[in-house]
Amino acid sequence: MPARVSRKSLTLDDVRGLALALPEVEESTAYGATSFKARGKMIACQAINKSAEPNCLMVKIPCEARDELIAAEPDVYYVTDHYVNYPSVLVRLSRVHRDALRDLFDMALHFATDTAKRRARPRKSSPSMKARR
Repeated sequence: MPARVSRKSLTLDDVRGLALALPEVEESTAYGATSFKARGKMIACQAINKSAEPNCLMVKIPCEARDELIAAEPDVYYVTDHYVNYPSVLVRLSRVHRDALRDLFDMALHFATDTAKRRARPRKSSPSMKARR
């Protein structure tokens, strides 16, 4: 029988080190909890809603990616009714691998900064808008 590899639970300090290693990410707070933001947009924070399990992190990612993660590893990733309508996934720090969390932070960073770029672009006026002027 193969030996079972025991994995040390990630701590908030581990999370902080991974998040702050990303470009443009800084530590902040949200609802009194530690959070991490890029260009003012949250990418992750401690999951403090009462529906979340203790020692979990909320990471902002597209809903499609969240569904894939939960389907592949439901013991690591999950969502509660409180978070289901938001582009986010809950991560059990006791079960996630450091490399997987690093990849998730990369995804969250791209999601946050791409969303910010889309919102910053000026709207193109459509022909129907021009006709109303």
